[in-house]
Amino acid sequence: MFILTKIADLVQIEPKHFSPFKPGYQALADNINAKYANKVIQKIGHCICLYDILASSDGLIGSGTGLVNVNVEFRLIVFRPFKGEVMIGRISSATVDGIYLRTHFFEDIWVPKGNLPEGSYYSPHEGCWVWKTGDAELFFDTQETVRFRVDEEDWHDQTPISAQPPSNEDDFAVKEKDVPYKIIATMEDAGLGPCLWWDGDDPMEEDA
Repeated sequence: MFILTKIADLVQIEPKHFSPFKPGYQALADNINAKYANKVIQKIGHCICLYDILASSDGLIGSGTGLVNVNVEFRLIVFRPFKGEVMIGRISSATVDGIYLRTHFFEDIWVPKGNLPEGSYYSPHEGCWVWKTGDAELFFDTQETVRFRVDEEDWHDQTPISAQPPSNEDDFAVKEKDVPYKIIATMEDAGLGPCLWWDGDDPMEEDA
């Protein structure tokens, strides 16, 4: 679920971030976290926070700006589950096309309708998906804790390719929907789906 990745970068520190009560190492760490935490690096994953600093150069003060420029090599804790990994999350919302899930720190998890148990259907009245099995109907309720399996990853480079705005509203809508990193998941196998179906308890409530 989590990996360590090594990054080399030029970090710029504003003079106001230095003080007698904050050593240079802490100022450097704070700026790395501000730049990378909760951000997505393409083909690497969703950055959580700084793990450690491996090496850093002497700080060079920029002319006219006062910014301290430091070449630094460090490691980040990155969220990137492997294909086939089983995880715990919560249902955020549902549409006729599928179900959105989230964890405590990551929200872009998508379960398309084809990855739900056979016999599932969307109930507009309930606003959720329902699994009809035999004479029983089991609900994928919003905020329910679920177990899911990672099926694939969906990457979208957010780097602007042109200064020109989208040519029409449809293009703009498509660009707005493309998050940089999305996990495509499945809940169609036995043991997956709401934990209450299988375990009779809510593991995320225990972790709270």
